Amino acid sequence: MTRAYVEISGESSPLAAAEAISAAEAMGGSRASDDPLGLPGLVGVELPSEPAVAELGDRLALARRCIVWRARAPDLESFARRAGGAGGSAAVRRLGSPTSGGEDREVLAVGLAFKSGGGTIDLENPQRRFWLAQSPSGDGHLFEEVASVDRRAASRRRMPSLPFQRPVSLPPRLARAAANLARIRPGDRVIDPFVGTGALLAEAGLLGARLYGIDRDAEMVKGALRNLAHLGTAAEELVVGDAGDAEFASAGGLWDSVLTDPPYGRASSTGGEGSAAVVDRVLPRWAARVRPGGRVVVIASTPIQGPGPDWETVVSVAVRVHRSLTREFRVYERTGSPTNPV
Repeated sequence: MTRAYVEISGESSPLAAAEAISAAEAMGGSRASDDPLGLPGLVGVELPSEPAVAELGDRLALARRCIVWRARAPDLESFARRAGGAGGSAAVRRLGSPTSGGEDREVLAVGLAFKSGGGTIDLENPQRRFWLAQSPSGDGHLFEEVASVDRRAASRRRMPSLPFQRPVSLPPRLARAAANLARIRPGDRVIDPFVGTGALLAEAGLLGARLYGIDRDAEMVKGALRNLAHLGTAAEELVVGDAGDAEFASAGGLWDSVLTDPPYGRASSTGGEGSAAVVDRVLPRWAARVRPGGRVVVIASTPIQGPGPDWETVVSVAVRVHRSLTREFRVYERTGSPTNPV
């Protein structure tokens, strides 16, 4: 296994850390069993290989980069000299200060060592990126960037860019984080019983999931299908109806995850039923069909009862979604067997 570190963003550190660990688990990895460095802002994970670390960077939304450890003081310059011996270009920065370094003696020393080994320094378009950090004990550490998270990609999926729009929709970064919390793998069967504009299903589909969804509003279903097509993915089946009794014509058996952002009455209809009552009525029905080890991810606006017995709450993080709206990201994992696999 390869030890890697995810530099998380400052949007919601608890949610970002949970996303990084869940995404690593979806790829056959895990949270690092220990963290001898103890560096703030970094989440340690174990992955099957270094190429898998690069793939992790492609999945994440609430992170900046994925890095692997290369050397510690006093061997920083000797490592940089050997790395420069392979030729090519590099940039050396201080972790947490990506635009500075001109007066950082340690950064300059590592850069000079790389040049003395035969490499060149290119701060704009380097072939390799190295990051320096200091542990709480005062030791210097050198990391190499394996993947940079493309934070612009999520911005291109925001509501103003989509063909079907509503005043309020879950931002794509948070939707991707929720999909990662579900530990989605290619081919997984994912259901959203409250489809809305399709933001969550879109992110699940971009991770390779097979998509199913329900919404009581036919216009929302049609709009969600348009948005999914615009983003280059598609649903296996979307149904118009009440998620408390609707069924799919093409889906039976167990689900890998339930991923949903239930209606809360402000910009979406609950049919006169309270938001919490809707969730408490619908969620156990679909959770009962989730496989052992599968997850239910709910972005809740009000307190809810959860999916029922034989489920463990593994994440509960409150996040401000819009200026006046805070949602709680709840993640439940099945510890028992399904009660209704039909």
